[in-house]
Amino acid sequence: MAHVVTEKCNGCKFTDCVEVCPVACFYELETQVIIHPDECIDCMACVEVCPVHAIYADMDLPPEFTKDTEFNAVKAQEVKDSGGEAITVRKDPLPTAAERKAALGY
Repeated sequence: MAHVVTEKCNGCKFTDCVEVCPVACFYELETQVIIHPDECIDCMACVEVCPVHAIYADMDLPPEFTKDTEFNAVKAQEVKDSGGEAITVRKDPLPTAAERKAALGY
């Protein structure tokens, strides 16, 4: 089992999750972060700190986010294969984060 960052992160890119992660399994895309499923240890530390509730255990993933499981796996591997390293330090969210968070109802 691994955790999945859903499309709810897209446009926010809050990185509170990377600070609490005991392993380096988060990778950064331009508009969101993703989890490499082979590196995630299922500790659940990231789930509670996400301000937009974008992270789920794959067994708890709502059906509308099923596609995000493959998206995380493929994109994380692409970033890693291209020499990108896991993100481990919190960064400022995107300029659109507050607006996106409000649109998601948080």
